[in-house]
Amino acid sequence: MANTKNDLPEPTRTKMATLLNARLADSIDLMLQAKQAHWNVKGPEFIALHELFDKVADAASESVDLLAERAVQLGATAEGTIRTASKRSALPEYPVDIVDGRAHVAALSDRLATFGKGVRAAIQEAAGSSDDDTADIFTEISRSIDKYLWFVEAHAGAER
Repeated sequence: MANTKNDLPEPTRTKMATLLNARLADSIDLMLQAKQAHWNVKGPEFIALHELFDKVADAASESVDLLAERAVQLGATAEGTIRTASKRSALPEYPVDIVDGRAHVAALSDRLATFGKGVRAAIQEAAGSSDDDTADIFTEISRSIDKYLWFVEAHAGAER
């Protein structure tokens, strides 16, 4: 850990940096999986899904910056290379052979839900470590991901 005048105890900063880097890997993976869907979607809802998947990728990209920058603020190194993300991501591998819009909706919504679950667990862990700022960042990300999960799931129709 780098020297910093941040008054959080070093063990807390170390724990939060590990948590932030774990979700950073997921966020990088989610961003690129959304791009995979964006580039390859086909079907009658092409333009709507193409544009939506790009917005999901943009939201994940914003999460990448929030997570990485918070880790560095705490005195850690942001571990955001593609190889690191590939090794550490908790998201399932995205199927590269799908093109159908509904299949992309199903695959991307699964990944958004997985990412959202991990972020909500991170909120609790950060709050339990008395790092309200990190918890707040995770809360901001959670709101955004839940919104995009809603948008993507809306394309699955009124299935209940």
